[in-house]
Amino acid sequence: MSQEPNLFRSPRTGRRVVVTGQVGVDKKPFLEKIAALAAENGKAARIYHIGDMMYAEAPDVRPGRILDLPLARLNSLRRSAFKEVLLDAGNHENIIINTHAAFRWKHGLFPAFDHDNMVAFDADLYVTLVDNLDAVHQRLMRDHNTEHTLKDIMVWREEEILATEIMGESIRGHGHAYICARGVDDSALESLYRLIFKPDLKKVYPSFPMTHVMDLPDTLAAIDAFRAQLAAQFITFDPGDLDEKRLLFEAGAATQRGATSFEIDVNGQMESFDVAEVTAVAKDIDAQIYARDFKLIDQSDMIVSFVPTLPNGKPGLSSGVERELHHAYETTKEVYVVWDPPSEPSPFITQAATKVFTSTEEALDHFQQVGYIRQVQKPLFESGQGPRERGRFG
Repeated sequence: MSQEPNLFRSPRTGRRVVVTGQVGVDKKPFLEKIAALAAENGKAARIYHIGDMMYAEAPDVRPGRILDLPLARLNSLRRSAFKEVLLDAGNHENIIINTHAAFRWKHGLFPAFDHDNMVAFDADLYVTLVDNLDAVHQRLMRDHNTEHTLKDIMVWREEEILATEIMGESIRGHGHAYICARGVDDSALESLYRLIFKPDLKKVYPSFPMTHVMDLPDTLAAIDAFRAQLAAQFITFDPGDLDEKRLLFEAGAATQRGATSFEIDVNGQMESFDVAEVTAVAKDIDAQIYARDFKLIDQSDMIVSFVPTLPNGKPGLSSGVERELHHAYETTKEVYVVWDPPSEPSPFITQAATKVFTSTEEALDHFQQVGYIRQVQKPLFESGQGPRERGRFG
């Protein structure tokens, strides 16, 4: 017996996207900016905020308390909200659903989506929006009555990423789930916009040294220029859009001063952190950076690595960059290296590289010749002036 054709699997010209993210990422205003950017480029996008729709269905529930409901009612409210989305979906070309993939609350760990509804919606891609640990902590303290530790935030993020990946792969298959960072001052907005509305653009992982160049302003400026040039041409998954390592450096500096706490600027406000709590999650921060950066490479088409010249004239080649290059090579990605130093790169670089360039401009000329970009675009910000250039340790 043949099945009825699924209306939502029929050919369509628009884009359907599911965006997830843990509490405290503040997806709503970020996605509204995506919709505004789309409108500026002549693309209307309808955003459905599932949480808001559930509250609208339950006017008796106090703000911030919906997760305290019995699971049966919570699931009923979510299904009702998704029913509205599916009924209205045919009226809009481009649709973004803002939801969660999982929750860990008084009911334990449980899914925040229904498989049958997601199958019916049939999104083109699934995106987990992530943000810095300190920024999420700040919003949870400011906007949510949510008890938490830094460890909780990291666990919730991992669960959201994994649940979204499982959702995307079970419904659409491999290669439809992505991790995207908000970046400093929402600087990664353009990349997510392009991922949604310009999916034919190449997806690039920019690779560059971080830790051992943080006190070298001229080297950082060269790295920032490289990042800005790539961000102007491609969909970039920039590892520098998350800067959690700075928490560890600040905690270490505080320990040397004999202090038990320290303050850092988070989104324009000074926030205090306990040295002991940050130190307790040091291994988790490093582990998530390691795993996440490899995931960013895996979801890219190619890696472009910049090896700067250090003040002593030697190559600024870190073990992290070398490991990223070989991971990309071993997973059959295209591997490009911009080698700035006067010395020749070692065979460990050249053997893994698809092509080696002496400058970013030379690389961009090549990408234009092979059709990866039509025309070299000017970076949105000059080096050192834009939020994207501040980097992980800005």
